[in-house]
Amino acid sequence: MQTIFVLIKCELGKAYDVAHQAVETIEEISEVHSISGQYDLLMKCYLAPGHDIGHFVNEKLHAVDGVKDTFTMITFKAFT
Repeated sequence: MQTIFVLIKCELGKAYDVAHQAVETIEEISEVHSISGQYDLLMKCYLAPGHDIGHFVNEKLHAVDGVKDTFTMITFKAFT
């Protein structure tokens, strides 16, 4: 599995709607956190090996009503 984190900037007043819709409709999302700062939400996503990250972000995350901007971080290794 490939883990990515996506920061989401939402339309004003839409952060909770975006979070709920994303969690309910996108199976690759593991967690969504509301955060402070430049972005409104932090999403942790697990993608199947070989799954195109760009297509996932563009076709699934950008399609959620209220998403204004995204910033995607690709992870290399998880330390436990």
